[in-house]
Amino acid sequence: MLTRLAVSLALTASTFFGTAALAAEDLSPLQIFVSKDSQSLVVYEGDRVIATSNVSTGRKGYATPSGIFSIMEKKKTHFSNIYDNAPMPFMQRLTWSGIALHESKDVPRYPASHGCVRMPSKFAKQLFSMTKRGYHVVISDREVTPHAVADADLFMPRMAAPAADLLSDATLRPAVEASAKIDKPVEVAMGETLPKLGAEAVAVLPKNEPPVKILIARATERQKMMDAQAMLARLGYYDGPIDGSIGTKSREAIKAYQEIHSQKPTGAMDEAFLASIHKVMNKKPLTGWLSVRRNFKPVFDMPVDIANPEVALGTHFFSAIRVNPAQNKADWFAVSIDNNINAKAMQRLGITVAADATAPRAAEDAFKRVTIPSDIRARIETMLGSGSSLTITDTGTESETGQGTDFITVTKPLPKTDG
Repeated sequence: MLTRLAVSLALTASTFFGTAALAAEDLSPLQIFVSKDSQSLVVYEGDRVIATSNVSTGRKGYATPSGIFSIMEKKKTHFSNIYDNAPMPFMQRLTWSGIALHESKDVPRYPASHGCVRMPSKFAKQLFSMTKRGYHVVISDREVTPHAVADADLFMPRMAAPAADLLSDATLRPAVEASAKIDKPVEVAMGETLPKLGAEAVAVLPKNEPPVKILIARATERQKMMDAQAMLARLGYYDGPIDGSIGTKSREAIKAYQEIHSQKPTGAMDEAFLASIHKVMNKKPLTGWLSVRRNFKPVFDMPVDIANPEVALGTHFFSAIRVNPAQNKADWFAVSIDNNINAKAMQRLGITVAADATAPRAAEDAFKRVTIPSDIRARIETMLGSGSSLTITDTGTESETGQGTDFITVTKPLPKTDG
């Protein structure tokens, strides 16, 4: 309540609350929240307000997209290549399709831009000096605030094994033959002596690598096809690439499977085919997918299981600061944002119960529905750093996520209701 009061008071001008937070910028990356409803921008460190300003977002016909973004590029001097070379000083790019934060001399307290987020000159310069590439920007239709997460069993940082070997990698190496004779017990080196309890160690990512960004979303049709291709290959029906492409080889393999299992040989990856092949392979149907990026590049991805898939996950953003692998500690903060899924998309995704972003613990409850293999959790936890993030969403990120981006999640506003 006090934080919200501070925000509302501060929005009367572009105001900074001291410089102490700036000194800790490297250890505690900032997050930027833009509200289209209140035409405001608030900078947070965790759940603590650092700075605020009025802004002007896109006018009718040029609406600023809502969603979860990150700063991909920064330029003090930039000119629009879309709108008559218009100046965009202190530009901080959010999408390659042209959305950015930037300075403007015309910042009314109502939507007026061509889609970018305009900021007053003084504030734009100050914000530019506070941010780095990779810092997150959340643009929401209504004002939202992050809250601390204490008990959702989120990823917690851990020290990597020596020489960057992860214990989880051991399952990928050839196993010791059953006939091999082992005379001595095997000792596993777990790393150097850790600081004593209570020591204030400062976490530094190995090789100063940027923090990882994590996405958990419902499996797409392409990912389901990759899963089907892998199963068909194991059963001997398919000898093509596991690429998710529904080409001639994939269709012929599905047809062959359907004929053997008394199904209409359509070659389509329909519900009956998927239910049958998962039963034959004794596997759960593919429901979720986890992907990891670092420094705007893919690192790895793999399937995960989503409990009660008929219930929408919603769209949630988690961010980590004060990450300390030596003490297995991190401070996580979360926010849930509205994301309307139309009836056709709900049917395609198998969703019968919509999400409520205003529900208590909506973000925490969504994460608890996801089962992540222990070796993958361990791998992620050795890569965590301050500024690491986790996005959970139903609808994926295909429209804007691509080469040179983090995960970009574009959301849709809820339908307006009377009253």
